Amino acid sequence: MDGLWLLSAACIVFTVAMFSSGLSDLRVMIARRSVENIQFLPFLTTNVNNLGWLYYGYLKGDGTLMTVNTIGASLQTLYIVAFIVCSAEKRSPLYQVLLSLGLLLLGYTYFYLWTPDVQVRLNQLGLFCSVFTISMYLSPLADLAHIMRTKSTKCLSFPLTVTTLLTSTSWVLYGLQRRDAYIMVPNMPGIVTSLVRLWLFWRYPPEQPLYHSLQA
Repeated sequence: MDGLWLLSAACIVFTVAMFSSGLSDLRVMIARRSVENIQFLPFLTTNVNNLGWLYYGYLKGDGTLMTVNTIGASLQTLYIVAFIVCSAEKRSPLYQVLLSLGLLLLGYTYFYLWTPDVQVRLNQLGLFCSVFTISMYLSPLADLAHIMRTKSTKCLSFPLTVTTLLTSTSWVLYGLQRRDAYIMVPNMPGIVTSLVRLWLFWRYPPEQPLYHSLQA
């Protein structure tokens, strides 16, 4: 039980730290009143993911999942509102938000009305959340070709990479402890992609102008 409590605490701390990475974008948006070079879709997809896992945690009575995803959904909603307020073009993000809300409502109606058996609902929802989480972890791999071509890791965040590795590892261990494959399996790609990113940082270390000038 002590081990499970420690894993639960680690999942909450590391995941909230990962979600808080968007605070830097929030500061930029507020300071500049602009969303230039800031992507909207990651905020929206992460929010949908949080809400899905929040419902899964609620059905399963898992306080760790509910705590983490309540905080995550609140932060992502804050980022989304700030983006829309600071964006000169509001129609597109608003349309995407409304579309996502419609899909969430449709999904909730399906699970609530047409899937009365709680265990079946848990399995179907767990599968959906797992696939969605895996796709989110794998999507940054599209940047690998650009990194290999430019031999530069400027587009990667080292702190976020480390935090993602710790978060994914914590959830895999937590899912293993709870014997929940829907928690354990989708976080394995997070470990793999984080290790790939760490290898890229080692293979193409960030430029250090001061070091090079001293060497010269």
